[in-house]
Amino acid sequence: MNVEKLQKMAGSVRTGGKGTMRRKKKAVHKTTTTDDKRLQSTLKRIGVNAIPAIEEVNIFKEDVVIQFINPKVQASIAANTWVVSGTPQTKKLQDILPQIIHQLGPDNLENLKKLAEQFQKQAPPGAADAAAGAVAAQEDDDDVPELVAGETFEAAAEGHTS
Repeated sequence: MNVEKLQKMAGSVRTGGKGTMRRKKKAVHKTTTTDDKRLQSTLKRIGVNAIPAIEEVNIFKEDVVIQFINPKVQASIAANTWVVSGTPQTKKLQDILPQIIHQLGPDNLENLKKLAEQFQKQAPPGAADAAAGAVAAQEDDDDVPELVAGETFEAAAEGHTS
């Protein structure tokens, strides 16, 4: 076999266009909208109602939080069914802790204890004493100073400004 002859034959092969054989079977592209329609019809039969103006949904699982921002929420109290639709983000509890502290219930108390223990272990031993000293110094700054005998506040203020 000659390499040049093979390359010439490969150049003349055509995969489409005028004069080629037609496709025997039409390719069927299956869409996933049927599943969505079936789900929506089932939810309608249960009797779910949309709940408007929900900005955020957090689902707590151990030390992981599944967070939905601006979700579509539907509920059926009679069927004990809640539907949350949207794009989820999985985050660790300590990453979003300051914002969601008011959302935590008694079931998350153990997770909070674990996080507190981890933070205490991670902090250097002198950091807690330094933090306590800083808090004490800040409390001292907030106190009203003692009056010195023979001085008034006006005189002390004039003395500091000049």
